Amino acid sequence: MSSSAAANAAARPVLRTFTALLKLCAARADLATGRAVHAQLTARGLASESLAATALANMYFKCRRPVDARRVFDRMPARDRVAWNALVAGYARNGLPALAMEAVVRMQGEEGGEQPDSITLVSVLPACADARVLGACREVHAFALRAGLDELVNVSTAVLDAYCKCGAVEAARAVFDWMPVRNSVSWNAMIDGYAENGNASEALALFWRMVQEGVDVTDAAVLAALQACRELGCLDEARRVHELLVRVGLKSNVSVMNALITTYSKCKRADLAAHAFNELGIKKTRISWNAMILGFTQNGCSEDAERLFARMQLENVKPDSFTLVSVIPAVADISDPLQARWIHGYSIRHQLDQDIYVLTALIDMYSKCGRVTIARKLFDSARDRHVITWNAMIHGYGSHGFGQVAVELFEEMKGTGSLPNETTFLSVLAACSHAGLVDEGRKYFASMKDYGLEPGMEHYGTLVDLLGRAGKVDEAWSFIQNMPIEPGISVYGAMLGACKLHKNVELAEESAQKIFELGPEEGVYHVLLANIYANASMWKDVARVRTAMEKKGLQKTPGWSIIQLKNEVHTFYSGSTNHQHTKEIYARLAKLIEEIKAVGYVPDTDSIHDVEDDVKAQLLNTHSERLAIAYGLIRTAPGTTIQIKKNLRVCNDCHNATKLISLVTGREIVMRDIQRFHHFKDGKCSCGDYW
Repeated sequence: MSSSAAANAAARPVLRTFTALLKLCAARADLATGRAVHAQLTARGLASESLAATALANMYFKCRRPVDARRVFDRMPARDRVAWNALVAGYARNGLPALAMEAVVRMQGEEGGEQPDSITLVSVLPACADARVLGACREVHAFALRAGLDELVNVSTAVLDAYCKCGAVEAARAVFDWMPVRNSVSWNAMIDGYAENGNASEALALFWRMVQEGVDVTDAAVLAALQACRELGCLDEARRVHELLVRVGLKSNVSVMNALITTYSKCKRADLAAHAFNELGIKKTRISWNAMILGFTQNGCSEDAERLFARMQLENVKPDSFTLVSVIPAVADISDPLQARWIHGYSIRHQLDQDIYVLTALIDMYSKCGRVTIARKLFDSARDRHVITWNAMIHGYGSHGFGQVAVELFEEMKGTGSLPNETTFLSVLAACSHAGLVDEGRKYFASMKDYGLEPGMEHYGTLVDLLGRAGKVDEAWSFIQNMPIEPGISVYGAMLGACKLHKNVELAEESAQKIFELGPEEGVYHVLLANIYANASMWKDVARVRTAMEKKGLQKTPGWSIIQLKNEVHTFYSGSTNHQHTKEIYARLAKLIEEIKAVGYVPDTDSIHDVEDDVKAQLLNTHSERLAIAYGLIRTAPGTTIQIKKNLRVCNDCHNATKLISLVTGREIVMRDIQRFHHFKDGKCSCGDYW
């Protein structure tokens, strides 16, 4: 045996030992030990050996050191296909798709180059997908076809997955349908591809076909199916998937159950989401808590969200920025300034207050708690401003009736180079509507296209609202007739509201007819039309609308108002008598009515009929906001601001009465109704009687 052959034979056991060590280092991402092994190989003159160099390159890639990996690769005197595949896969895993694709080209172009094999293709296709280079995906697919590699299930699966990620779902489906053999990964990739590309119906159809064909149902398939259910908002399908995941033993999979919580929440069933949350028991992760808190918040269960947040802390689960972004809107919904200050302090103590999403949520929260000045201070303190931060502040000013300030802030935003999005324009249009800034509103609506944005249904509805409020009812109707998209309920609803405000019965009837053809689920539009008829003393038509409501099973949304005092939320409905302080409330309210009558209050009873005048006044006097205000006067010290929230638009009579109550009591009353804030003080309202 020659001396060189003997040396190589002696080196093999050493190489096997070191490559085994390098694999272990790669698996553990242990860079320090990997470097030590590299030093030992170099000292023995073995670092350039193909086996050792490939293991070293793989280790460096796994330790997120692609430059070091490339340095090792370039020093190799000869490179085989295994080495090239390691380079391609390493670049792909490290988020360097361009370099991965370049490596595939180089491996074929070098002298004595290697042809890609199935491993090469499966490695480079995810890189093509990450770079969203559809042309490269097609080239790889064509190579696979020419080389006869497309019949391998892993190659075809990688091809269809890459097509899906590049948005070419039809091409992916063609590959899927052609595949002679499919495994669960193939099915998962295609189902997920449909879900990720917004074709939820096809995703679910393919999912159930997979189940029917007896393919193993994995967590990946269930996650994609649940995503599709969320996008469709289909509760029945979500329940079917839930039943299936229990049958196949995925009930203990935390990721699947977290997705189920989110899906039920999106389907407006917070109760079912809470049941899934509780079933997790001790397996709950922070993601589980966040999903449930957000689910409560999104479904209007604000108090439940706050209670769960408190329970989360009791169980020593550390909140993160997502937790706060989920619970802060619940605090905003309750509109309690004390709670707002507490959650703000909490975010500061946990050093989360400068997270852009938390800061934006805090700005929005303070605006919705009637503290727009504090919201602006936070806005000014932001080190960076995301478009959502600008949107929150513009919306805050608009909801408080500071339309001109909202417009000025919007102009400032454009001056900084920040690009507005659809929500920005919706916020500034709403601000213009609340402040009667018609010319500005028209201008901003037209300028959306300058930013490559197409107005959506909400934008059209808001502009109709703007024109209608300003008395330009005919212009609003003409605008609707010329819309490039089919008007929806929100557009005709805005028109109907304008008709009520300006007593236009003819256009109200046309608008209502369009609304009823679209089949609204709520009875609010029937009630609005009935009120328009009542104001015009068209009693037969009032009766006809009410009869139609009864036949359709539609009901008027009951009005309620809430006031929060000392961490207790008190809810009042119109005419309710179930509060423990009912006698005191009604006594205080009766006294208030006498006091405001003395300074000129005259009940506006135009919208009430079929009863005597004294009964009309009595019905108005027991509206929910008046009960809440009376309770606030009883329970708070003189000079304290009273803040209430109601679920409907404040009526004209209550608006007039509240102005006078603020005058005779010397109190500031902040009322947040469904459309905006009203700040009543010294007999005046911040809206200037324009709302």
